[in-house]
Amino acid sequence: MTDYIELIASFTKDDFILDYESVAKKGFTKDKRQFEQAWQAQFRANKDRTLFYFGFVSDPDFLSPTMAFLYQISEKFIQKIAKQPDLELSREDVELSLTADEIEEIRKIIPFGNGMAHVNDGWIRNIWERLTDVYGEAIMSYPGTVAAFLTEHHAGINVAGRIFFHLVENSEEKRYPFAFLATYSTKPEDGKKAVHTPLKNALREYQNQPEKLIQLLSTVSRVADVSRFISDLMESGALFSPLKLSARDATVFLTEIPLYEEAGIMCRIPNWWRKKANQLRLNLSVGEKEPAMVGMDAILSFKPNLMFGDSAISKAEIQGLLAETQGLALIKGKWVEINHKQLQAALEALSKAESLADQQELTLAQAMRLELGSGELLGIPMTDLEVHVSTGDWLRRVTATMGNPQTLQGQKPEPGFCGALRPYQQTGYDWLKYMVDLRLGACLADDMGLGKTIQIIALLEHLRSHQGDRVLLILPASLIGNWEKEIKKFAPEMPVRVLHGMAVAKDPKAFLATPVFLTITTYGMAARVTALREIHWDLIILDEAQAIKNPGTKRTKTIKALKAKTRIAMTGTPIENHLLDLWSLFDFLDGGLLGSAKEFTGFTKGLKKDPTGYTKLRNLVNPFILRRLKTDAAIISDLPDKIEIKEYPVLSKKQMVLYQNLVAELSKKLAECDGIARKGLVLSSIIKLKQICNHPDQYLGQDLYKRDHSGKFEMLESICETIYEKRERVLVFTQFKELTAPLARFLEEIFHRRGLVLHGGTPVAKRTELVEAFNGETYIPFMVLSLKAGGVGLNLTGANNVIHFDRWWNPAVENQASDRAFRIGQTRDVMVHKFITVGTIEEKIDIMIEEKNQLAGDIIKASGEGWITELNNEQLLRLLSLGGI
Repeated sequence: MTDYIELIASFTKDDFILDYESVAKKGFTKDKRQFEQAWQAQFRANKDRTLFYFGFVSDPDFLSPTMAFLYQISEKFIQKIAKQPDLELSREDVELSLTADEIEEIRKIIPFGNGMAHVNDGWIRNIWERLTDVYGEAIMSYPGTVAAFLTEHHAGINVAGRIFFHLVENSEEKRYPFAFLATYSTKPEDGKKAVHTPLKNALREYQNQPEKLIQLLSTVSRVADVSRFISDLMESGALFSPLKLSARDATVFLTEIPLYEEAGIMCRIPNWWRKKANQLRLNLSVGEKEPAMVGMDAILSFKPNLMFGDSAISKAEIQGLLAETQGLALIKGKWVEINHKQLQAALEALSKAESLADQQELTLAQAMRLELGSGELLGIPMTDLEVHVSTGDWLRRVTATMGNPQTLQGQKPEPGFCGALRPYQQTGYDWLKYMVDLRLGACLADDMGLGKTIQIIALLEHLRSHQGDRVLLILPASLIGNWEKEIKKFAPEMPVRVLHGMAVAKDPKAFLATPVFLTITTYGMAARVTALREIHWDLIILDEAQAIKNPGTKRTKTIKALKAKTRIAMTGTPIENHLLDLWSLFDFLDGGLLGSAKEFTGFTKGLKKDPTGYTKLRNLVNPFILRRLKTDAAIISDLPDKIEIKEYPVLSKKQMVLYQNLVAELSKKLAECDGIARKGLVLSSIIKLKQICNHPDQYLGQDLYKRDHSGKFEMLESICETIYEKRERVLVFTQFKELTAPLARFLEEIFHRRGLVLHGGTPVAKRTELVEAFNGETYIPFMVLSLKAGGVGLNLTGANNVIHFDRWWNPAVENQASDRAFRIGQTRDVMVHKFITVGTIEEKIDIMIEEKNQLAGDIIKASGEGWITELNNEQLLRLLSLGGI
């Protein structure tokens, strides 16, 4: 059930009614699998109604963070209904709009999960409005009271009555600094909405209807049974008049509010009490001055003091308060609660913190980790006292800049960088330089297609020009070709060495003996080559950094053990769904920031009880992550509607052997034939070479299609994992009908669900059905199409990603296929990936097309691949042979 955000975000009304009420009542809390399956079916049938009834379930504590978030929204909505004092008067017209404070409360509990980057205030309001519509429709047709409707679905709901208790400050009275008033809601005969009026008016309104007066006062009677304060007001009749209260009486009232609200009485009280704004806390100010060194091990001093709200209070003042009676006291113009147990705990904690400040200093990692809780780190008990961490002047400036890189002074890339950065890429380049200068690990997590690679190359050229650092770049083998092409294009003078392949693997130490600025290697080689661990790198960069998300694997442990001054991670899918993945990433980037695995696990376990911890975690890691989405307003205006990217997969060993053998075999046969036989031999060889580039099993006629046997399959996996994480959809084109089924099977493993296949053998009537299903509401992540069958006549705007798995070598045909997604009705930018296998005929012909020479412009478009047969043997073998261009 990981796709609920995608499902909810695509809300549509429909008339398919199921027994939601029955599902809500049963709850299925004893059987997790049964519960999930039942609610999944309900959500897919009608999301609005199902989300509404989801909130009636009795606190299912086994939900995933994403599902728990949806449950909490629905539960908050139902609780808001229950707290409306004029429910029975207004029914479906009751005012349920979200306040700014309520939006902030929901924002604080947003978990790390797929799609959560898109959960903003607008999303929250939209969900709330849909829940309001469902409630209005349900209560309009319900014959009983609103209270009966709510308790019928959840017996434990406390429904509000019509009575309010109000407490306000009365600054003019020193002896009685507070005022109390009880009111009730009533609906005038000529009025459309309920109004609030003093409770004494109820005596006159219901003087001839004692049963209604008793019903109105039933909530007060329940409170009087458990509150001596309210009981005395009832017996004396003072409850029906405005009252002046002493600070002591006001304390009693404020501390009893949970009793009043549980009985159904709504309380209007000063905001500082509700928000605990004036609560006593221990404040730790960290990082006032710039440390002598940089990096996560930089030493920072910290200073402890006690605060009431935003006002500091001395030990002597605390001692003075201990001599007073408990209750409310006016301190520095603010009312604060005097709690002797808390005051004593505060003095003890302050003494402990002062002793620590004299004896030890904090590393930058420890200082920032205080955000998640300082009890364990400093040994300060937090049961009776809130501990707040504030940043000193230096640390505040640094974290503010990290989180707002637009404030950095932009500097042009070095002259050796041959390219132009878009404005947001310039910001990314400036941010990366800033982080490297501070020796802080950084995660560049821009959306796919926004140019992470070009920003890193600009940074590398800066480092090479100024410092001559030794850099290690670790990436999946399928991306070696991409990086070599991009570096050659944007930084042609950069010294680069690729540590990959059998020849290098035999003696990597000799290969690494002579230093070079940039060494590129794969995750597999990085885990095997011990010589890499003997070098102290100035910078280590991980591309597709999700490769180290599992902290327990040998590969992850080995890569984390590499020595480096600074580390950068690149990923289009910042770790969102599994918090241990997030810990693993930051354990590599900024070790110690999130504590040990055990400490972090302890923190995550507490998120179920206090989901506001998600906000603390975000506040801690966000300055180290630069994440821009294609949908961001500042980005989208700077992008073309269709982004075309050439991807350069590298042949696997098996592909390389087959390719070379086929070219050698062709070389021998060419000398023995001519005319039509030669033409047929060349064309069949070209098809075979294309098949080898796709996957050896396609050429050999086998049906295993292992991922690591094909560079294209590895690259397809890398791209589609990102598409899956974002719950987007993709079209995958191939010119081979026989490849559509193996591709679909492979993609099913990545997307964890089936997609669709369309080729020349698909009946015409079936095609319309497939198109409607793919563009529909149910999440179908991919469609594999043969290029000729899918190139015309189809509207597939449900996808905003297109992959050309193999090339048709005719730009017009490819563009026609891409435009199945990029056409009228498409509301998002379309990403088009074109796979070109490095060093093969695919790359050589692509270069010819790009150069737009006479051959490519006229002959290729006119005759497809037929022009190749007209080349002489030497030209032909040069085109087909594996190697450089």
